Amino acid sequence: MRNTVFIMALLCTVAVNSYAQQAPLRDSTYNFSIQDCVNYAYQHQDSVVNAGLDVKSAEYRVKEITGQGLPQISGTASFQDYLKTPSILFPDFISAPIYSILNQQNVKNSSTGEVIPATPPGGTPAEQKVSLYQTYNSNLGLTLNQIIFDGSYLVGLKASRTYKELSQRMYTRSKIEANVNVTKAYYQVLVSNEQIKLLDANLKQLKQQFDETVQENKQGFVEKIDVDRISVQYNNLVTSRENTLRLLVLNLQLLKFQMGMPIQANLILKSKLEDIDLNNDVANDVSDTSFYHKRIEYDLAETSVKLNELDLQNKKSHYLPTLSAVGNTALTYQNNSFGQLFSTSYPATYIGLSLNVPIFSGGQRINQVRQSKITVLKSQNDLYNLKNALSLQANSARVSYINGLQTLNNQKQNQVLAEEVLKVAKIKYQQGVGSSIEVTQAQTSLDAADNQYIQGLYDALVSKVDLDKAYGRIQ
Repeated sequence: MRNTVFIMALLCTVAVNSYAQQAPLRDSTYNFSIQDCVNYAYQHQDSVVNAGLDVKSAEYRVKEITGQGLPQISGTASFQDYLKTPSILFPDFISAPIYSILNQQNVKNSSTGEVIPATPPGGTPAEQKVSLYQTYNSNLGLTLNQIIFDGSYLVGLKASRTYKELSQRMYTRSKIEANVNVTKAYYQVLVSNEQIKLLDANLKQLKQQFDETVQENKQGFVEKIDVDRISVQYNNLVTSRENTLRLLVLNLQLLKFQMGMPIQANLILKSKLEDIDLNNDVANDVSDTSFYHKRIEYDLAETSVKLNELDLQNKKSHYLPTLSAVGNTALTYQNNSFGQLFSTSYPATYIGLSLNVPIFSGGQRINQVRQSKITVLKSQNDLYNLKNALSLQANSARVSYINGLQTLNNQKQNQVLAEEVLKVAKIKYQQGVGSSIEVTQAQTSLDAADNQYIQGLYDALVSKVDLDKAYGRIQ
């Protein structure tokens, strides 16, 4: 009973410790700027982590290819128990002394299983089925193979290093993509917070106007329909705010997903919208005409061309001979008695060279070379086309960013004008020279201006990220 209680207590302790170790994943609070979120994604986002593992795998691949040029040593071991040993038919020219020697060596007649007699039957030689194999045989050996010259191996060394370079660039691309996705998601949360601030401000002034209109209605200065109009607007704003709050929660979860952070974790955004630099200078700096060299996509295309060229070299290397050194040493054991099998060994050792000279392959090699040449030409054409595509993408991103800034500035002005119109409409209504319809329309225009400003703000932020990516500024 005591043992049972002790085991249960131990299990509970282990469970509590395990929970305590896992709890920080849910209860920890992170106060992150944009760069903090990006750095977190570099370490936890699954695509980035997997790309980093691919780099490590490529390093092992290089070592694997290098190891093929080192001495290759293998060991062999064998054992045979001849249930029926192979036979050799001795002709009748065997002299009588040979029978005596075979008898002394216990050589058996494979037909009868008996030891050959010291003298031939009838005193004259006759055909005999003889087994020269021992019943039990064993062999232990080592084989050595060392490449001296192999064109494919030399090309393979270069290709393995290029393959490692490709994996590193893929890793860089994964980090860039994570940077872009995290930054956009971060901006979306900031914009949602800004939208909520605008809605709160509008709700505050609309609530004040609603209370004033209710009081004026009780005093008989305004009609009930004026109260209803403001009430409809107020209810719509409340609904819009609740919807925006739910979207904010979802956008925050999306940000944590892009970062590779558990969505249950508490994340507080430290960066502010006013910290983000939105200006035309970023878009107008187009003096660097070789910016495409900064794009990871161009680097990847260049690496692809290198790999195709190395594949062409590999196909050509098949025309060259291969030379390797070989060596072998072995110990052979034979005996008709299993107990005496390993009492005597028969060693054998040799070293040598192996040369393989390709002569004719039915035209396979020449056609493989021709196919590889075509592949190289296609990859070079793709590289040239990619250069044009990246230039077009950069120009498009620049125009989108400039348009986004202009639209954002216009929406800011419209927002200010809409606030001024609402202010004037309220004054006119309070002085009795305006109608409640004008106030309602002005409030509706302000709400629309706020929404357009929020959309313009997000579009400008996203276009800035796309512009930085298009010009290779995200590293």
